[in-house]
Amino acid sequence: MKISTIEVIRIGEPRWDDLPWWSTSPLDVFLTEGSTPPERQSGLYNRAPGTGDNVFALIVRIGLENDMIGIGCIALGSEATAVFIERNLSPLVLGSSVFDTEMIWNKMFRGTINVGRRGLVLNAISGIDIAIWDALGHLLQQPVYNLLGGKTKKRFRSYLSSGYTMEDPDRMVDLAARYVSEGYTAFKMRFGYGPADGRPGMLKNKEIIRKLRLKLGDKMEIMGDAYMGWTRQYAIEMIRMIDEYELTWIEEPLLPDDVEGYAQIRSSCRTAIAGGEHEATRWGFRRLIAAGAVDYVQLDVNRVGGITEARKICNLAASFDLPVVPHSPNFHNAHLIMANFNAPLIEMFPRDYRDGDTFIAELFHGEPVSRDGYVYLDDSPGFGVSLNDEVVDRFRVVSGTT
Repeated sequence: MKISTIEVIRIGEPRWDDLPWWSTSPLDVFLTEGSTPPERQSGLYNRAPGTGDNVFALIVRIGLENDMIGIGCIALGSEATAVFIERNLSPLVLGSSVFDTEMIWNKMFRGTINVGRRGLVLNAISGIDIAIWDALGHLLQQPVYNLLGGKTKKRFRSYLSSGYTMEDPDRMVDLAARYVSEGYTAFKMRFGYGPADGRPGMLKNKEIIRKLRLKLGDKMEIMGDAYMGWTRQYAIEMIRMIDEYELTWIEEPLLPDDVEGYAQIRSSCRTAIAGGEHEATRWGFRRLIAAGAVDYVQLDVNRVGGITEARKICNLAASFDLPVVPHSPNFHNAHLIMANFNAPLIEMFPRDYRDGDTFIAELFHGEPVSRDGYVYLDDSPGFGVSLNDEVVDRFRVVSGTT
């Protein structure tokens, strides 16, 4: 069964809720002590303000010669990614058998190696690959997790991912307590202070963690996300300050390319280190894992190269006895978790506000949801999702530049 069409649907950036919180980010290097929260928020998503690109996400829809379709999602999209799919990747894929996932993936990856390897190009490859696996599931009338080896568990645990820093830390702590009352057994917060805030900022980070632990109790798992906003020395000092509160992990303390820095932090602190959200391909993860840089592998299927590559990364992590905890709750990550023994946990976002994380779920019917702290997948074919046409049509844009 051949692939006959590839369509890229551009989703414009909606108006985000005006939220009173922030997180550290890679752009914190430009901040000075005392910078206001609006300045800090600018690095959270996929572009700095003022770039002229109003595409936020992409949906890739492939059609088979029998008119069946498959859907893939690129959560961090751009006009450049859309054009790359249409002009560079589509000619390599059209006419191929939908069963030839390895051949198609290698054509795309090797055919763009001089301009690709990661980033925008791997996002584009991922979107097509995810759509191919969805179409394959529909063709065979099987859920994708069955195509990856079947269920390894009846359900899997979810953790609530929110907890951005606020001016009043008690507000964040109270909000966390309300969310975890819904049955979650794990909660992830975002650090709000980094090197630009000096010693006073470190003490504020510590106080937030202390209050969270006191409010949520010793049985609750707590994770902390620095979103690439720290330096090596800052991270080591900061993590040592909060080791006593026994966080499950500290996530992305550094830029993703500083693998040696991750390894240094991990060897210097008691708390586990998580990373990989911004890494790609088995080769990128081989370096990360072999260096002893992480305790938790946080791949994202729509960034690493799709399902075809993500399953290899899961096997690589398993050979080092490392757990895989994918970034984001999207349908492609959920099916990967269901099919792998070393993938115990899924990230979930609240649905009571709109930001760059929560918006993606609005685009689809059938996205995974958490019930009493667990996610269950049914046996619907493919990834079990369909487009929410009303939302897609509302935010669809013809061109991504202004």
